[in-house]
Amino acid sequence: MAIINRIAAYSDDMKTWRQHLHAHPELDFECHETAKFIIARLTEFGVDEIHDGIATSGIVALINGQGDGPTIGLRADMDALPIQEVRDLDYKSKTDGKMHACGHDGHMTMLLGAARYLAETRQFKGRVALIFQPAEEGGAGGKVMCEEGIMTRFDISQVYGIHNWPGLAEGRIATTPGPIMAAADHFSVTIKGLGGHGAMPHTTIDPIIIGSAILQGFQTIVSRNTNPLDAVVISTTQFHAGDAFNVVPEMAELHGSVRTFTKDVRTMVKTRMAEIVENTAKSYGATATLTYDDGYPPTVNDASAVAFATTVAAELLGETSVAADTAPSMASEDFSFMLQERKGAYLFLGIGESPSLHHPEYDFKDTVAPIGASFFAKLVETAQPL
Repeated sequence: MAIINRIAAYSDDMKTWRQHLHAHPELDFECHETAKFIIARLTEFGVDEIHDGIATSGIVALINGQGDGPTIGLRADMDALPIQEVRDLDYKSKTDGKMHACGHDGHMTMLLGAARYLAETRQFKGRVALIFQPAEEGGAGGKVMCEEGIMTRFDISQVYGIHNWPGLAEGRIATTPGPIMAAADHFSVTIKGLGGHGAMPHTTIDPIIIGSAILQGFQTIVSRNTNPLDAVVISTTQFHAGDAFNVVPEMAELHGSVRTFTKDVRTMVKTRMAEIVENTAKSYGATATLTYDDGYPPTVNDASAVAFATTVAAELLGETSVAADTAPSMASEDFSFMLQERKGAYLFLGIGESPSLHHPEYDFKDTVAPIGASFFAKLVETAQPL
């Protein structure tokens, strides 16, 4: 595998940045100290413009190349997770209940490494827009940045992002055209039956029985309403009812998530869920309502952008270290909102064997950061050559 020599020369600096960010995690949109650290580094590098306060704590920084040309966007997410870190690292999180359990500390470091190199060398035309985005973990910070107009304001023509990927060989890059990550929606079902004594169930309308029928009915959407070649995951993850061992409760609630890859399948699932909820409850003499909240849309890669990005990656790392047809993940990502506005691609960068993302023992591998930074830099120089 290859790393740009200049980036390899400051890999120790990148390790220091990453471990500082790891030790100081912040959640959601409140990444203010993280933003201060990033701005300080970008100022040291001599980038041309720094625009902060976007989506509360987000940043877009611009580096001018040599001569006129388009603007390419590179994105890193900033926020951590509300998870208690359990490993006793020298740079362990200093804030109880918060940790970088998804590698966003590494993503920021990769983009900072690319920024330092690009600001020094400027071997490209046009501009590069460095997008540091808060609130990926459920807050839809990517959507907010787009709603605040970053694509138009900074005239971004295409945009790329990387996510580290445990289980993928260290330094290997994998992506695919079309959907690479799923839409993630949330649902709640409220069932109103008729409560009563547990010894006299014939006098009740049991919402637990009804809820059980509804959640099983949801699985028929996957097995009988969905083309087997399409992908759907419906997970009922919460079932709340009652608080006494001898009482049939009046109410029950179900909550869960839905994962899909296409608009048509997503719409079909919502329609069928509503029908199953209403009609199942009615058949038992109860009433029930479905609340369905659209979450992140699917992350859909542009085919030409994938072809370009994987060519660049193969030139940097070798063809055997790049996969252009990896299986999509049913996880979700709010980079999807950026790809709805501009063509681009999202790629996975392997960190080898590791605890999974969102695990309290997870830690980004510092040896991978120079690879990601080199890929970002090579992408810019190849997309907008002198």
